[in-house]
Amino acid sequence: MTELRRGVLGPCVLALLDERPRFGLELVRDLAAAGGLLTSDGTVYPLLNRLRDAGLVTSEWQDQAGERARRYYFITGEGREQLKAFRAEWTDFAAIIQSVLFPSSATPQADNSKKSGASDSPARDAHGEGAAHERHGA
Repeated sequence: MTELRRGVLGPCVLALLDERPRFGLELVRDLAAAGGLLTSDGTVYPLLNRLRDAGLVTSEWQDQAGERARRYYFITGEGREQLKAFRAEWTDFAAIIQSVLFPSSATPQADNSKKSGASDSPARDAHGEGAAHERHGA
């Protein structure tokens, strides 16, 4: 799970920055609040540097009245394009993973049996065999 979280952390940071610019600690807090997405605070700042080096985010120091200076991060146009592409691919990828991890929940045959009027067929036994198996003499 750690590797999976690490793999999606970049797009999640881009998604947060797409909502509005944030400073580093704010990103850390928002990611940590997302239900265990962040495994370590120390992973965010190197990630922000990599995103900046790749041209997906920019940063600037802002000194707002009454507050200490903070480095704010902004998503770039290229970052928005990459986020858009990731979002498009994520839905398909998540569906593929779902079908592999939980094959019975993704089986279209259950829907077809209801459409063909077989909804009142007997339940399957422990081997997954039902009335059709008995009719064929097995």
